[in-house]
Amino acid sequence: MLRDAWALAIETLSWIELRKLGERLALSKAARQLEIGDSKTLGLAHKLVCETIRAKNLVDYLLNSALMPRSLTDLKLGLRAFLRLYTYETQIVGHGLEKAIDMTRIGRSILGWQEFSEVEETLGRILDTQPNVLLQYLSDEEKLGLSTYNPRWFVKYCFKMFGRKEALRFLESSREIPATYIRINTLKGPEEKLVESIEREQVVLEKVKSLRYTYKVDKNRRPLTRTQSFRDGFFFIQDKASCLSVEVANPASGATVLDVCAAPGAKTTYLAQVMENKGTIYSIDYSKRRMKVWKREIERMGAEVSAAVIADARKPLPITVLADLVILDPPCTSTGAFGKVPSAKWRLTKRSVSRMVKLQWEMLDQCAEYVKNEGFLVYSTCSVTLEENEMLIERFLKWHPTFTFVETLPRIGLPGLRGQSKCQRLYPHLHECNGFFVAKLLKE
Repeated sequence: MLRDAWALAIETLSWIELRKLGERLALSKAARQLEIGDSKTLGLAHKLVCETIRAKNLVDYLLNSALMPRSLTDLKLGLRAFLRLYTYETQIVGHGLEKAIDMTRIGRSILGWQEFSEVEETLGRILDTQPNVLLQYLSDEEKLGLSTYNPRWFVKYCFKMFGRKEALRFLESSREIPATYIRINTLKGPEEKLVESIEREQVVLEKVKSLRYTYKVDKNRRPLTRTQSFRDGFFFIQDKASCLSVEVANPASGATVLDVCAAPGAKTTYLAQVMENKGTIYSIDYSKRRMKVWKREIERMGAEVSAAVIADARKPLPITVLADLVILDPPCTSTGAFGKVPSAKWRLTKRSVSRMVKLQWEMLDQCAEYVKNEGFLVYSTCSVTLEENEMLIERFLKWHPTFTFVETLPRIGLPGLRGQSKCQRLYPHLHECNGFFVAKLLKE
């Protein structure tokens, strides 16, 4: 199993670097390619990949020091991937010589002795590397970026937004594996009975206060997606912050709702649950691939009032409807979800924020056209940047003066910044979930 897990991790890391894929998609692609389906092997490979990617900047810094005068870019993808895994396990996890020898044998058997011989000498230098010595002469921003596993530009950004002390607490949270949450699906039965069924499968749950159907997963003996309760649609794996956005929206039973950027279905299925499967939900998304996942989730969860609309939300939609509620969760930089999707932070640059804001503005501006008088518009992101959140809402209100702020209830986070006290912000280090922003606007 261990060799297969390493082979799968090496292939997954190679796909991530080659095609800029997310961890799960790259792992799925690699598993099909290598024909590996064992759940324990997949789980171990996923853990190896995520934790190595999480610390990629520090891993690469240590590796390039050991490789001098060469660098990682001089090596083939497979060797790069193995060296990253090896460096993470020896330098960050702290496995000693015996484990290092075992890893070397595994790497040689996967990559072949001829290709592997190119880096044999480097493995000893990696073991001898002393990170504290290498980091001591760097600037404060560089050192903190490496020690908290964050890009330097983002460290600088957080210093300006939060101040050094609070920024450090926030940045350090991306080193931790975030909590897992599920949302109980009362379309399948009473909440208490569903919880009992889930817990009979050795899943230990803890109710989240202030949210209606959200539970923290304290312990599970096997992957949640492989339980019978999951297959039966008794729950949806959904972050606490994401659940908040639907509860803030709180559509009435029988309402007409537009769920914009709906795939893979977390919001649509929760909206249908809150609406008691009465009314109409138009679920809009641009990606045909993601909408296939949406369709599976809709069927699994028993959401009967949703209709798929494949369309670009930056342009006029192919429907003529005024909605009681429009809920928009657009693509974002995911700066609040680095703990959950560590590969995201290495794809971003400072310019990524402004590029994303342009897309978000086009979507938000279009959404305004589909809200009826006395209807609501709910906007949320899993980003913590001001540009994607408060500053975008300020711009929107200037262009659309008929919209005004409404209190976001329930209150489980902090007030928004720039005086937007009716909005909410959540942070990983304070609220044990993704960093998040949500605003609710009323069209008067």
